Amino acid sequence: MCASKDESEKIIGRFLRVLYITGFLFVTDQISKLFIKGFKIPFLGIDVTGMDYGHSIKVIGDFFKITFVENPGMAFGISVGSGSKLLLSLFSLAASIGIFYYLYKSRNDRLVIRIALALILAGALGNLVDRTLYGVAYGYAPVFYGKVVDFLNFEFWDFTLFGHTYERWPIFNIADASVTIGVILLIIFHHESELKKRQEEVEEKNEDLSSSMAAEVEISDNESAGEGEIGIEDKNDKDNIREEV
Repeated sequence: MCASKDESEKIIGRFLRVLYITGFLFVTDQISKLFIKGFKIPFLGIDVTGMDYGHSIKVIGDFFKITFVENPGMAFGISVGSGSKLLLSLFSLAASIGIFYYLYKSRNDRLVIRIALALILAGALGNLVDRTLYGVAYGYAPVFYGKVVDFLNFEFWDFTLFGHTYERWPIFNIADASVTIGVILLIIFHHESELKKRQEEVEEKNEDLSSSMAAEVEISDNESAGEGEIGIEDKNDKDNIREEV
């Protein structure tokens, strides 16, 4: 009973440890967005002005700048129609719940798989809060119709995504980066993890089969030994009868 309890505590511990990564990235993402956009907490006397929309602050020359923009669509500036905005927000909510459940189901998987899922969950929750609450909090849209705050501006090479050619890297945020890194880790390590899991299952079946065969052999040996003992007893009985006669 105690061993079972200890094992359950270890499993829950593994699950919670990767959630610390989710929590840290989520909080970092939201704090960074609030300082970029600006916020007020009157009863604490806090008034952060934030950046003007479209304004940039150079960090590493023209290669890396902090630039405030808002994205009404998907990650990395991929836009969606206004009619699809609600569906996107609801899908993000459902996806976040699904990722959380899958992370719990994968609590016994390799650490890298759990970290990847924790990163994806952090990013999904970070942008979900923007879409769900920012419109209401800043007074420009109803629930689920908010815009995602982006500010990480890198000058990389041109590329094509979903049929659209980008002449520069889209401005993104910490949530976008978390999702991207998490997906890359899953692509690299998930197939390897599945192969290892199948191999362990095959080895477990082979062990069970070997144990079953060993048990059958032992039973057969015991039965043979029992028959031998009965034969000896029968012979002794016959000898006794002859002596009496």
